[in-house]
Amino acid sequence: MKIKDVKVIVCSPGRNFVTVKIVTDEGLYGIGDGTVNGRELSVVSYLQDHVAPLLIGRDPAQIEDIWQYLYRGAYWRRGPITMAAISAVDMALWDIKAKAANMPLYQLLGGASRQKVMIYSHAQGMSIEEAVDAVGKKRDEGHVAIRCQVGIPGLPAVYGTGKGAKQDRGGMVEALPHEEVWSTSRYMLHIPKLFARLRDVYGDDLHLLHDTHHRLTPIEAARLGKDLEPFRLFWLEDPVPAELQEGYRLIRQHTTTPIALGEVFNTIWDARLLMEEQLIDYIRATSVHAGGVTGLRRIFDFASVYHIRTACHGPMDVSPVAMGTNAHIDLWVPNFGIQEFSGYTPLMHEVFPHSWVQEGGYIHPGEAPGHGVDIDEALASKHPYQRAYLPVNRLEDGTLWHW
Repeated sequence: MKIKDVKVIVCSPGRNFVTVKIVTDEGLYGIGDGTVNGRELSVVSYLQDHVAPLLIGRDPAQIEDIWQYLYRGAYWRRGPITMAAISAVDMALWDIKAKAANMPLYQLLGGASRQKVMIYSHAQGMSIEEAVDAVGKKRDEGHVAIRCQVGIPGLPAVYGTGKGAKQDRGGMVEALPHEEVWSTSRYMLHIPKLFARLRDVYGDDLHLLHDTHHRLTPIEAARLGKDLEPFRLFWLEDPVPAELQEGYRLIRQHTTTPIALGEVFNTIWDARLLMEEQLIDYIRATSVHAGGVTGLRRIFDFASVYHIRTACHGPMDVSPVAMGTNAHIDLWVPNFGIQEFSGYTPLMHEVFPHSWVQEGGYIHPGEAPGHGVDIDEALASKHPYQRAYLPVNRLEDGTLWHW
């Protein structure tokens, strides 16, 4: 079997998605997700201009060799664009291999370690009571783990709290980024009040999570983690930017609130010290950004040595292809923790028909050969790319801050 064609498909059924379709001379094909939100066309160029020509004529079964060829052979390693391109190819190759074996991907990885995959959904509101009501609706839908975000008094809507500016077509899609306003001091005073109220209303049965979105310094994160300890969060996510991994030592010294990190990580090197020193509890790398199945397995195996559990990033800009791939890895991986799942629009489900299913607070990847996700190219072509950006963030005095 040889690779005879590599197609790069860009569509926007509510969000921009970059999909790779690798076709073999025996008729089998596989697809992979290469989406980088806000930088999609950079991945498209990398794939079309630099990767696709290298794949024609290769044996698609040689997944490890192809992964190493694309990673080491480029000389310029790592980074979000390179690794998203490698991820897309790797997913597609694993899809082909599992189809050739006539088994679902999780079986090819070694079989299931559990019967179903616990997910967490998102609930938010501009006020505490709005957020409490939103959590209640998610609970009524069967969710057992819920990420909770709330607006900050005196500030306009920011990420994860309200609709903000022009959040249509399933997400933020401005042709140019809008600017949000942030105040760390107001935030840190307000967030414990949200979780006090949530525990008062819903008790201790729900898993409650919170995302700081990299906005704090280590000592601020340590204080917030300590303030949240009485409410026993499932985790505090992305409290501090992780370029300086050593900064997480300070957080660990002062709080027992579990820490989750890694949605922007691309390789195992991004989290090496964090894992070796057990500075985090959940690693949030995802198949589309961290090297596909091959890259993610390495990260997760390394994490298991240090009692760190998996928690794949999975918002709406991770396409249903990557979600399906994540679900197979989640079902297999021994040190599974949880899977993010913010859901998709009906149109997204149509463009990407899939075998994975969600029931309440759990998903299962299904039993279709491969990773079980396909793309309707005709329907995708009716929804062309639209330039889109995520927001940027400024402090109240105008200083550009972490979004």
